Amino acid sequence: MTQLSHRMERPPRTKKPARILAADIGGTNSRFAAYILESGTLRREDSVWLSTTNAESFAGLLDQLAKSSLPLTPQEADVIVLGVAGPVRERRRVTPPNIAWDIDLDLLPAAYGMQDALLVNDFLAQAYACVSPALHAARTVLPGNAVPGAPVAVMGAGTGFGHALLLETAPGHFRAVPSEGGHAHFPFVGKEEFAFADFLREETGRRQVVGDMVITGSGIRNLHTFLTGERLTSREVTAKIKPDSPVLEWFARLFGRACHDFVLQTLAFGGLVLTGGVAAGTPDVALHPAFAEEFTASDTHGALLKNVPVRLNTDEEFGLWGAAQLGAFALQGKDMRLP
Repeated sequence: MTQLSHRMERPPRTKKPARILAADIGGTNSRFAAYILESGTLRREDSVWLSTTNAESFAGLLDQLAKSSLPLTPQEADVIVLGVAGPVRERRRVTPPNIAWDIDLDLLPAAYGMQDALLVNDFLAQAYACVSPALHAARTVLPGNAVPGAPVAVMGAGTGFGHALLLETAPGHFRAVPSEGGHAHFPFVGKEEFAFADFLREETGRRQVVGDMVITGSGIRNLHTFLTGERLTSREVTAKIKPDSPVLEWFARLFGRACHDFVLQTLAFGGLVLTGGVAAGTPDVALHPAFAEEFTASDTHGALLKNVPVRLNTDEEFGLWGAAQLGAFALQGKDMRLP
């Protein structure tokens, strides 16, 4: 994936290193981290994890942050970038589908220091992490050969099923394009899978079965119940999964098919990066042979798909690196062309 690497430009001269406050606010956990940008090098200073579900509001989450051990407050940061799981409007507000409260920076009291924060979709941040130092630790799932200049797909299973694209618009300049592909209808095939879809409708009371109900923590939990009749939490399911587990084979196959479709729909022949809490916590999902088999299966474009390099991120703070990378680009004066 040679097109993912680039040499960061030196930021404007300052008397001291720039400090970046980055956040990745998900449906279950909210991660915050302090980063330093010095001489073109981005490095993490420290991070904290907070409970999204225990916060009654975004202000309540920030109150948790103020009491944490993070060595950087919003007031001290040179730039703040908040990645949030949901469609962002005007870079100022979002109604996350998997969080009980909204975020509106214009309504937040000034005392919280968020007036100039940049609010972005969490998977847009995941995409920018692909041009940060965090990608160096990613594992190779399928080697392939990236097509120079082609988009890179970023997909992740967590509380939701995130999708994004990364484009290099000029050398060292990148544009990430967010997507709500996790809310598109899921592509089931065959009687057994259609029976699983019916099961999901009964379990959730929803008429449409979308990716967020399948390639997620709740999806693997419901899949386990469907196949075994046993009701466990998502953590309990992933903890007991074995390499020969039917649950693992099913989930890997469904995940591979969803990635296959998104790569073809977007011509993302620059590569595929898998991320998200489920893949990071259970890497066997992406490394299972069923994933590769379903990802590359195509009567017409199998050769193209077999050439797509696939990498697996196992760093659960990948989104923080992406938010920090956005902050670094902002400090360097790069045009990010955010939606």
